[in-house]
Amino acid sequence: MGHEANLRSFISEHKTLLIIILVGLFLIELEIFALAVMKSGYKARLQVIDDSGNIIYETDGQNLSQFDKYYFEKTFGPLEKYKLRLDTRQIPFPFRAWFVAAIGIPVGAMLLFGFIIKAYIAIFHGELKGVKGTAEQDGSGSNASGRGLEAVLNRISRLNIFIIGFLVMTGVLSYWIIPNLIVYIGKTGIEVIIRYKWVFLSATLVVLFVGLWIIYLRYLLAKKSIETRAEVEKYRLRLSMGKIPDVNSALEDKSQSIHQQLSMKKRDEK
Repeated sequence: MGHEANLRSFISEHKTLLIIILVGLFLIELEIFALAVMKSGYKARLQVIDDSGNIIYETDGQNLSQFDKYYFEKTFGPLEKYKLRLDTRQIPFPFRAWFVAAIGIPVGAMLLFGFIIKAYIAIFHGELKGVKGTAEQDGSGSNASGRGLEAVLNRISRLNIFIIGFLVMTGVLSYWIIPNLIVYIGKTGIEVIIRYKWVFLSATLVVLFVGLWIIYLRYLLAKKSIETRAEVEKYRLRLSMGKIPDVNSALEDKSQSIHQQLSMKKRDEK
């Protein structure tokens, strides 16, 4: 019950501060959502085109304001010399951008605020109080019964808020960066392949030719190995059937005949 009592006392003592923080977070989330809604939906842009078909000026909306018309005529001349084209498009709701901003901005702001407070305490008040506080917290956690809500609060209190925030920020940024990176790499790769298609086609043909050549060489090697094994098996079968004399006995007979011829020549010389 110690952790629950401490939590209740903390909420009761800092009730006004917590309400201000919650209201601030709600306003931030509301502003982020409003910006995301403003960036989506039906969008119209008025474009001014010259005789060559080049866009020389464009502005948001379906009509030129007095200021836009005055600025355009002062820069490019009378508006009647150019063509006007209305470009309309339906932009979907930017879910990933809204999700990343809705989580990343509050978490990043709280982490920055906590880091500033921790740095201030470490610089001006030393780290002794922090060490004592953690020791007392560990002691109270060890004295707890370790069941139910107390065990959950005890485990949460032992976690480092900066590590949790870092993991949350990493996950959010990865959710925003990795899809964009994959799309960018895909578009860049396709453009490079289209631009240098002959180079990639030549490289593909070379790799294909080398692969086919290696396969052909392996085929010849396997064929030669099979033929050699067949010859060995054939010779072994003929040897077992007695059609081919034993090589060792033939060599011994040959050596004996040579030895006899040499001994006869020596006798004749004597």
